[in-house]
Amino acid sequence: MRIAEIGDNCIDVYERIGKKYPTGNVVDTGVNLKKLGADVSIISTTGSDEYGKWMIEALKKEGLDISHLKVKEGNTAITYMDMNGNDRVHGDYVEGVLENIEFDDEDVRFACEHDLVHTALWGKAEKVLPKIAEKGVPIAFDYADKLDHPLVEETLPYVTYGFYSYHKGSDEFIKAFLKDKVDRGMKIAVATFGEQGSLSYDETGFHVGPIYLARKVVNTVGAGDAYIAGFLYSIMNGDDVLKAMRTGAKIASRVVEVFEPWDSK
Repeated sequence: MRIAEIGDNCIDVYERIGKKYPTGNVVDTGVNLKKLGADVSIISTTGSDEYGKWMIEALKKEGLDISHLKVKEGNTAITYMDMNGNDRVHGDYVEGVLENIEFDDEDVRFACEHDLVHTALWGKAEKVLPKIAEKGVPIAFDYADKLDHPLVEETLPYVTYGFYSYHKGSDEFIKAFLKDKVDRGMKIAVATFGEQGSLSYDETGFHVGPIYLARKVVNTVGAGDAYIAGFLYSIMNGDDVLKAMRTGAKIASRVVEVFEPWDSK
């Protein structure tokens, strides 16, 4: 199983408590997929600064293919973070070299060599998704909690697996929302509700995901990316939707037990 992660990478910096780590939506999902057993490639651009070097070394250490991780003169993207209890709080985001990130024909060619391509809302890869979909490669997209973002509609024709974070639980709105996406071409649409579990919809109907309680919640950062990694790994192995939802929930429950956004096991 080969999965390409195309999009963002950054450093999360918790200035108040003196912690930081390499991250980014596709980085976190990719590392968790690698830990599950997938071959994972990162297609992105990092900076020429010390943070960029750290990103490269971290991804090398985790065994990801970084042959298409470009280095551009300038600063690596930074997200300034804080904690509210055991929940993360996003502060300022400094894009650095990601401000003008582009994906060229070689990136597209390389992505299409994989069994699945995954990206996320802030990955700025939406312009190349039509070319990837044209080659018949399944695409997974993490829309976070931006259900009304223009990219939800813009990318719908190209997305196979769509993931949405929703804070109100399984209500009639989200049910109609997920069904609409599948009715208009998506294969599976998934909403995650944090500690309230998850819900998905495919051609067979709705599926309710289980809840796995963490032994201790240290930091909720990365839980959504971890869920997506578990779900995609399972579904690409031929599992049914319910098993994929269980796998996603299990990985997410492990990630919130550590401060960093990657599964430590």
